[in-house]
Amino acid sequence: MNLVPEFDPLFFSEAALRMRGYRQQILASNMANVDTPGYKARDILFSQALREQVEGTAYSNALPLVATSDRHYRIGGSLPGAPALLYRMPMQPALDGNTVDVETERSHFADNALRTEAAMTMLNSVIASRRLALTGSSQ
Repeated sequence: MNLVPEFDPLFFSEAALRMRGYRQQILASNMANVDTPGYKARDILFSQALREQVEGTAYSNALPLVATSDRHYRIGGSLPGAPALLYRMPMQPALDGNTVDVETERSHFADNALRTEAAMTMLNSVIASRRLALTGSSQ
């Protein structure tokens, strides 16, 4: 049993960066709706979402594209499945039903931004090493 899966570093880095960006959008949406009555804070399980992206299981729940009009563009394939959005449990729910805690969201947002930078650095490193392997020069 191999505990460390063998993935292409370029594909893994790209998937991690894409999932980090997606999570950043969710966290920004939470913060933007801090004063919206009844808004429920959302998030994803990043490790599960990344695993699904890398293993290709994120597309298992894809919807087939169906043209219902002759004026629709004809394209093949399916819409990729997005990670499951989960509701965050509030530390102290507001009276208006809003579950966004600004400090929690700000903390998650900053942490995710830092990890996004790390993913970008990793992707740049992978690209640089492949460039060096192909050309023999890092320039």
